Amino acid sequence: MPSLARPIVRALRAEESRALLERNHVGRIAFSLHDRVDVEPVHYVFTDPWIFGRTSQGAKLLSLAHNQWCAFETDEVRGLFDWSSVVVKGQFTPRDSAFARWDYDRALAALRRLIPGTLTDDDPTPHRDIIFGIYTSEIAGRSSSSSAADPSAPAMSAPTRSA
Repeated sequence: MPSLARPIVRALRAEESRALLERNHVGRIAFSLHDRVDVEPVHYVFTDPWIFGRTSQGAKLLSLAHNQWCAFETDEVRGLFDWSSVVVKGQFTPRDSAFARWDYDRALAALRRLIPGTLTDDDPTPHRDIIFGIYTSEIAGRSSSSSAADPSAPAMSAPTRSA
């Protein structure tokens, strides 16, 4: 039985991490309250430095109302050892939050580029009527490759920070 080549794991450069966030539209929000951690999938759009998405009333919003700091992850998986992943850490703010510092019209326009019927009579998910923003305070990306790696690729490093 042939042995598998050892995968090469490296940190993504800041521009690679942002490009991965822009290319994808399904991610996961991780949040916690007290001793309980939860992860839920969401669709989103990335408009640097914001991740915008939609949700509905429920446990996620109740938890995030008490602790608005969250992690957001999206990835591209091509194989067991061939993948790229980006984790964003930041503050989750729904539109009605006193801490929301994002523009509602910008968020709605971005979401309508993904789903044109967003918050109209043609909305395929009308129950998701709460728009939220996550400010990308910290972005860290990693990539694994099972093929020969470029020796000039950067080694694993500390997460990049957004301004």
